[in-house]
Amino acid sequence: MGGLADVSQYVRYEEPFWRQHLQEVSGGRLRAEIAPFDRSGIRAQEMLALMRLGVVPFGTVLLAVVSTEEPEFNAVDLPVVNPDMAALRRTIALYRPHLEALLAERYDVELLGIYTYPAQVVFCKSAFSGLADLAGRRIRTSSVGQSEMFAALGAMPVVIPFGETLAALRSGVVECAVTGTLSANSIGLHEVTTHVHAMAITWGLSVFGANRGAWQALPEWARTLIREEVGKLEQEIWQAAEVETGEGLACNTGQGQCSTGRRGSMTLVPVSAADEARRLRLLTESVLPGWVRRCGEACVDAWNTRLAPALGVTARND
Repeated sequence: MGGLADVSQYVRYEEPFWRQHLQEVSGGRLRAEIAPFDRSGIRAQEMLALMRLGVVPFGTVLLAVVSTEEPEFNAVDLPVVNPDMAALRRTIALYRPHLEALLAERYDVELLGIYTYPAQVVFCKSAFSGLADLAGRRIRTSSVGQSEMFAALGAMPVVIPFGETLAALRSGVVECAVTGTLSANSIGLHEVTTHVHAMAITWGLSVFGANRGAWQALPEWARTLIREEVGKLEQEIWQAAEVETGEGLACNTGQGQCSTGRRGSMTLVPVSAADEARRLRLLTESVLPGWVRRCGEACVDAWNTRLAPALGVTARND
């Protein structure tokens, strides 16, 4: 089971990898079929349980979705933890061994890859100069964590499915929206909004893994080959996410190279020193405390052991 249908990660990378590339590099000894989970009658929230049972032997798990049951998994993609790609890469490198251990211990799943979608940023219908200006505005969000963060900013978050975002902006249900830089362009957000912020709020991480029984049933040469090739696939997906983040901003603003989207004329709001200071306050005073309330003592230990030394922000179990 792959990720979301119709998006670049699945269409350009996951599907060709399993249907064609793996067969080619194995000399025809390995063949695989893949389908996007959201067109397979499978709820994303159930993916880990189905993998533990072996119903889905190989699967892609969206961390933000399963975090309702397993909030510890999503420490790496909490709002404003990773304002840019460099920060995201560092966070993943630090937390990956813990994710690997959690998947093995709780779900009997072998971690093979971690994928990311492009950055999710703030689009608004009227001018703003930074995070502080979002107070009082109704903002489309896609998760509990995002909603808590914008509420702490003084904004009014409204959870709306991605497919309804454009209509919600057009009708005035919301004034701003958080979504991917290039996916926003694909649905026409650049035609109804005027300003876009450069700071990543979240990214949209997923893990790719295998039921350990199904994994061990493969011959050793096959496991070695799959692990190596999935590692290369992971690198390609990350590089594409970084390129698409930049290209999405370029297309929406009409500044720079835009080969996969439509040119707009939006204003790019740069990340200021005030935004960086506000980001750290939001992380310390709202995002982390909210996560700890949902997650408990184990999350405090995981964060402080693996992430706090590098990020400079400590979690507390108040």
